Amino acid sequence: MSELPRSLRIPLVARILLAMVLGAIVGLWLGKDAAPLGVVGRVIIDMVKALAAPLLLFAILDAFLRTRVRARSGAIMVAISLINAVIAIVVGLTLSNVLRPGDRFSAMSRTGDAKALKDFQDHAQKIDFLRELVGYLPTNVVRPFVDNAIITIIILAVLGGAALRRVKTEQQRRGERDYEAVESFIITAFRAVEVMLGWVIVLIPLAVFAAVATSIGTYGFGVIRGLAAYVGVAVLGLAIQVLVVYQLWIVLVARMPLRTFWSGAKDAVVYAMGAASSMATLPVTLKCLARLKVSPQSARLAACVGTNLNNDGILLYEAMAVLFVAQAYGMNLSLSEQLVAAAACMIAGIGISGVPDAGFISLTIVLATVKLPVTILPVLLTVDWLLGRCRAVTNVTSDMVVAVLLDRFRSVEDDEDIPDPELVAS
Repeated sequence: MSELPRSLRIPLVARILLAMVLGAIVGLWLGKDAAPLGVVGRVIIDMVKALAAPLLLFAILDAFLRTRVRARSGAIMVAISLINAVIAIVVGLTLSNVLRPGDRFSAMSRTGDAKALKDFQDHAQKIDFLRELVGYLPTNVVRPFVDNAIITIIILAVLGGAALRRVKTEQQRRGERDYEAVESFIITAFRAVEVMLGWVIVLIPLAVFAAVATSIGTYGFGVIRGLAAYVGVAVLGLAIQVLVVYQLWIVLVARMPLRTFWSGAKDAVVYAMGAASSMATLPVTLKCLARLKVSPQSARLAACVGTNLNNDGILLYEAMAVLFVAQAYGMNLSLSEQLVAAAACMIAGIGISGVPDAGFISLTIVLATVKLPVTILPVLLTVDWLLGRCRAVTNVTSDMVVAVLLDRFRSVEDDEDIPDPELVAS
């Protein structure tokens, strides 16, 4: 095998960081003329997202066929994810209530839309929770892949994987081996998608360079100063979630040295910062978990099946941002209204597909739920290129922490199920 070019032997972390620095320099130099570069970044990220959906499908199918996914592991994953989600929302609400960043940004005095605020509150519609949940159920096996409806794809994959596992077990009891053709196809397809993603990942630093150059060229750094409190509180909250909450899980529960965890996780964390998407980071996340010696079952259960539960970055950001908007308009939300906002954050976060700006998009739904105006959103969008990357880092770190914890809670019976005894014999 020929040796890789020298440029490709540079660690991914270094290449992405270098791309971000060069992108900022070029963005400042070209200004708004850097806008066309954004197309390059979007095309590369879209390629990764296009391959991420089939990777998710085949990873889950492969996990069901080659391992026995126990209900106990699923229950533990849900419990850990819910604990992290509640903590994230509490952190976001607490920081906004205590630091009150919205008081430093008077949207009402700048926009003068008091009447628009009243009209919005009179006509805003709350989330129809039942309709939202029913909407995730698959009614077409092709449409979810066209729409990149990740949670629906996960449902299809889990149903298909469970059915294939049942068929495999039944055939093994009868001494039949017809399932092997399907199993071989899924294993091969999974590996093929991994290879294709590997080729595209080489281009990610270019996408990061283009995205940063476009953002800096279009918005510059000036707007960050105007929203310094908003950005600062959001980054502080996300930092608390990553550097306090997750590290306590790793040290106190997983009993893993922090140096070991971050050494294995660094590629996925930096990749998420560049791609601004937890879904686009999925292949790198799985590789990092393998480097941390996390079992394939735990890795795929947390990073693939549980990806829509591990949106702590989005939940924390939305909880903080809702109160920021209310404070900016001179409103004080009661405790009950804040709890409604928290519930809306949870429901909206379930359907997030991990694409860039998904958290910002779902914020619109949450604002409508508590009858707050969305007229301020274009102003917040000017700094979301930065916060979106911080949210992605938090979500990806959450995926890896949950996977490590699942391995910590694995029982002896679980260990006996990986790999499948027949696969070892073959």
